[in-house]
Amino acid sequence: MKRKHLFVFLIGFVVTFSLAAGLQFLTPRISLTQGDAIVLVSAAASLQDALEELDSVFETSYSGTTVNYNFGSSGALQQQIEQGAPADIFFSAATKQMDALQEKNLILPDTRRDLLTNRLVLIVPNNSTLGLTSFSQLSGNNVRRIAIGEPRSVPVGQYSEELFTKMGILSQIKTKFVLGNSVRNVLAAVESGNADAGIVYATDAKISDKVKQVATAPENMHSPIVYPIAVLKSSKNLQVAKTYEQFLSSNEAKTIFEKFGLGLPSNFNWAKIVRVFQPNLFLGSHTRARCSHYLFYF
Repeated sequence: MKRKHLFVFLIGFVVTFSLAAGLQFLTPRISLTQGDAIVLVSAAASLQDALEELDSVFETSYSGTTVNYNFGSSGALQQQIEQGAPADIFFSAATKQMDALQEKNLILPDTRRDLLTNRLVLIVPNNSTLGLTSFSQLSGNNVRRIAIGEPRSVPVGQYSEELFTKMGILSQIKTKFVLGNSVRNVLAAVESGNADAGIVYATDAKISDKVKQVATAPENMHSPIVYPIAVLKSSKNLQVAKTYEQFLSSNEAKTIFEKFGLGLPSNFNWAKIVRVFQPNLFLGSHTRARCSHYLFYF
């Protein structure tokens, strides 16, 4: 993300103090001050496209702030954090990995929230001639290779295994599995034709023009697919990390998440962002006011 300087408005004393007085009743939850800041987000691979598009939106609102990402499987990211890898925020594709970090006292519990949801889908290459339209057909002899995430460390693999267990076909198809170390690895296996079919999230199927989605798993056939987020206790930029996490709860972020096919928990109260000018006067031949952005919740 590019770094930008705060834009400076030249205004008079009267306008400045009038504006300041009019905003006294508003109490900002978090604010960013002038200067460069970096926040490192360890996020599930299935969030990559949405989060990267959000960069420009966040940058516009919070100049001088850079967000760096470490995308991968939630299990691998969890292990990295446990081993001391630097990160300010963990954004997982399952509660299991977040629970593990919370049990080890590595996150700030009051910052944890279930932010997004997703769906489990079956995909095949665009040129597939197998005629698959359901998960149950994966047990057929015409299907030789099925790409899924590694169940021990990749959430989409965990959900896939739960689905096949409830369907009663796990033992029949397990020998066909081609294991991927992330959901994007699973997607790539199907795109390249190295697998006849694959199980990914709806968001991953949506971004690819090389595969087609042929079935969606009933939500009652696997654990709820939720994306918890939390700020880590080891964060070196706590204020910026909290600000970024709150930004991901804004209506602006919500719009982009929905664009990429991510769902919203029914019990989550999405925040409303209100931007105001907070006067910050400097001594000199001219009086200057600095524009800052704040988050307010109603």
